Amino acid sequence: MNPVKLKNNIYWVGAIDWDLRNFHGYLTQRGSTYNSYLIVDEKVVLIDTVKRSKYEEMLERIGKVVDPRRIDYLVINHVEMDHSGALPCIMDLLPNATIITSPHGRKGLLRHFKREWRVEEVSSGDSLSTGTKDLRFILTPMVHWPDSMMTYDEGSGILFSNDAFGQHLATYERFDDEIEQWLVMEEAKKYYANIVLSYGKQVCKALEAVSDYELELIAPAHGIIWRSYCSEITAGYHRWANNRTSEKAIIVYDTMWNSTRIIAETIYRAFEEEGVKVTMANLATNHISDIMTELVDAKYICVGSPTLNNNMLPTVAAFLTYLKGLAPKERVGLAFGSYGWGGQSIDLVEDTLRRCRFDLPVEKIKVNYIPDEKELDEIKRRVKTMLGAPEAVS
Repeated sequence: MNPVKLKNNIYWVGAIDWDLRNFHGYLTQRGSTYNSYLIVDEKVVLIDTVKRSKYEEMLERIGKVVDPRRIDYLVINHVEMDHSGALPCIMDLLPNATIITSPHGRKGLLRHFKREWRVEEVSSGDSLSTGTKDLRFILTPMVHWPDSMMTYDEGSGILFSNDAFGQHLATYERFDDEIEQWLVMEEAKKYYANIVLSYGKQVCKALEAVSDYELELIAPAHGIIWRSYCSEITAGYHRWANNRTSEKAIIVYDTMWNSTRIIAETIYRAFEEEGVKVTMANLATNHISDIMTELVDAKYICVGSPTLNNNMLPTVAAFLTYLKGLAPKERVGLAFGSYGWGGQSIDLVEDTLRRCRFDLPVEKIKVNYIPDEKELDEIKRRVKTMLGAPEAVS
């Protein structure tokens, strides 16, 4: 369990979770890491801990750098249990250590652990001298919890960025340039889509807060450390946080007897004929967290369900609940589906898209039983009308 040196006297001492496959509803096919960082100076500082089950792994890595009992400060950027779960264990070794956290972090730690530790609250702009280093704190509330903050080491140019810029990715490698760039960017995009998407305004404020800092390394709480692609990941966050979509569509649906699938395929062909990049996602075979990754930069979101017991299929209802919580902004929506006699599902889908504040420029597509050729032609015309195609609106 070796530590990894980032810069002089700064080390990664976290833990790798090779087995993690689900993170509160987010499918993590590639596992994850819980990143802790150790700064050895006149004062010894540990930035964040790990999940409780990984405490011994973290402690072993720390012990290869310095006696853990020499730690003077623990900076807790975020109190969620994948970050702070091991805190009680290590604090048992450090009765005189001081915890540095945000005001909301202090409240969260007390509610989580019911322990009377020595805690010092910090605000944005506050700093801590470790001897030769100055650590500056940047509060980033709601990226993605109220307590969230970042820590910047002015001497090394390392931003310990908490959940921002992270990925759920278990690898032996620790740096972005040691693995394929497409892979780490894909996982970073998936992480943003499923963890951070709701907080675009707050992300923009956080990006502004660190814009004047020279970023030699970005060291997030999960995944690899950015050193060669810092500009690429910050540019990605600017795009996603500012809701920059492209002429891209995603069609999300489930089906019972294939009628809704036929409608979905017809919608696909309409987009294709107009030169719009389009992705199909059957909820029976695609996980909602992977769908959200595609949806981050899609302008058009089409959702379909047949009617079951006067309602949507459960898979579609679950997806729409997840979508509404993540709250992508300024999208164009379309509800569709087939039905036998009630047809309530399509109305419910459209109502949810409306509550997501999507633009709904054309009427929902609602087909009784199996669509015929005339109905399929009308479906294509309606999609092209949504896109503003001249032949469709003439």
